[in-house]
Amino acid sequence: MKFMVQWRVFPELRHDVLKGFSMMSDDDLQNDLGDEIKLIGRWHDVSRFEGVAICECENAQAIANWALNWNNAMELETSVVLDDDEVRALGKARFS
Repeated sequence: MKFMVQWRVFPELRHDVLKGFSMMSDDDLQNDLGDEIKLIGRWHDVSRFEGVAICECENAQAIANWALNWNNAMELETSVVLDDDEVRALGKARFS
């Protein structure tokens, strides 16, 4: 399954979060995700300190655990998402 995780950093923690995130190595970032989550991409709106990540994972608990790493510093919203091919297949199955 693919998940979209959207976040907004609490205003009073913006510089602390940026400092901590910028100091993370590639290994730190992978440890933060855990073994079950594959990060497809992550995009940041630095002026508003919010962003979005798309990842793949078959275990919703792993996604929840990842969110718990950050929910003391930001609001997070997680949604299951489909790519274009998956939506077209869904539509064809439903309306054919």
